[in-house]
Amino acid sequence: MKNSTLMKKIFLTFSLALTLAFVSCKEEASKKINSANVEAAADRDAAAKNVPVMSFEKSEHDFGSITQGTPQKTVFKFTNTGNAPLIITNAKSTCGCTVPEYPKKPIAPGATGELLVNFNGSGKNEVTKTITVTANTAKGTELLKIKAFVNPKDAPIGVVK
Repeated sequence: MKNSTLMKKIFLTFSLALTLAFVSCKEEASKKINSANVEAAADRDAAAKNVPVMSFEKSEHDFGSITQGTPQKTVFKFTNTGNAPLIITNAKSTCGCTVPEYPKKPIAPGATGELLVNFNGSGKNEVTKTITVTANTAKGTELLKIKAFVNPKDAPIGVVK
């Protein structure tokens, strides 16, 4: 029985020592918290919730039937429906025959912008090109498409030889 009582005393003493160690560590840690850092972190977290959103009037344009080598243009209009400035960092196509031009300045929340797409009319038959717009949106990229039916130069429009 003496061993059992001795073991209980050792266990209780050890438990008490651990409890005191945890409580004193917690008190020390709370003294090290800098309230300015807490405020800065709260501001950072609040700002992270502000995200721009690109809302396009259309995401695809069909030029219809065109003659090969005839340049085409279209404009994709969009609005920043988010709550932070929209910054477009790049816009590129799947090939050099399609060249997008995008605004270089930030688009404020509620403001509109335009992305001009030039297609040189190359290719033949059904042609589809994808334009990838890289911006600071939640998704990071937006996809637009253009398509056309390209007829050979010497064929009447709508007729393929």
